[in-house]
Amino acid sequence: MTNALAIGATGMHAQQLQVDAIANNLANVNTPAYKKTRVVFTDLVGRALLDGAGAQAATTLGVTATSAGKLFDPGELRKTDAPLDLAIQGDGFLEIAMPDGSRAYTRGGTLKVNADGQLATQAGLPLKPGIAIPDNAEAIVISATGRVQVRVAGQSALAEAGQLELVRFGNAQELLPQGGNVYRATEASGEPQATRPGEEGAGTLAQGYLEGSNVKLVEEMVQLMVAQRAYEASVKVVQASDEMLGLVNGLRR
Repeated sequence: MTNALAIGATGMHAQQLQVDAIANNLANVNTPAYKKTRVVFTDLVGRALLDGAGAQAATTLGVTATSAGKLFDPGELRKTDAPLDLAIQGDGFLEIAMPDGSRAYTRGGTLKVNADGQLATQAGLPLKPGIAIPDNAEAIVISATGRVQVRVAGQSALAEAGQLELVRFGNAQELLPQGGNVYRATEASGEPQATRPGEEGAGTLAQGYLEGSNVKLVEEMVQLMVAQRAYEASVKVVQASDEMLGLVNGLRR
C-alpha cells in the first residue's frame, strides 16, 4: 500500500508535466515557427524482489518524465508579402550571434536591420555570416538559395549584400530552447553543419512568408484529455491506498 501511494504520486507528477507542456503548446499555437514540446515518459525500477526460483528480480514502480524535447516537424507557410519576413522551407536553421559572442540558431521569422546596419532578428541579434545593409537601401531581396541583394537609392540594378547559409544538426530534437525562437546546440544535438540553402538536404528560404507553429489544436486537446484522465486515475490510486491504510490503522485486537 505504501508502494501504491508512491506510484500514484509519480503518476500525478508526470501527468502534471504533460499538462504543462500541452498548455505551453496551446499558448503558442499562433507563434511563428514555434515547435511543439513533447514529454517522454519511462518507467521507474523499484526495489529488488525474489522471483519463483529465489533469484532477485527488479520490479517497476511508477513513472517519470525523462525529457521534454522539441519536435521540429515543419509548420505551414503563411504568405505575408513583408520583405523582411523569412521562412525556412525544409530542414535547417539560420545561425545568429549572441551578445556574449556565442552562436545560436533560429528558424527564421520577422527580420530587421539593427543599429549596426546588420540583418538581424527582431531582438537585434545579427545573422551569421554578417549581412551589411546600406543606409540608403530601398529594397532587400533574398533568394531561395540565400543570396541577399539590395537596391540602393538612385540605382536600378541590385547590388550584392551577402550569402545566407543554413545549419543542420544530426539530432535537432536535443537543441536547447532559449525562447524567442532561438536555440543553442548541445552535446546531444551534434555539431552544426553549415551549407547553402537547397544543398545537401538543407531547406530553402522563402522571403515574404512566415512559418506557422507546428501545433495541431485537435491533437493537443486529445492529449490534454488523456493526461487529465491519467492524472485522475493516479489520484484515485492514492485515495484508495490512503483509505486502506486508514482501515489498517483502525484495526483493534
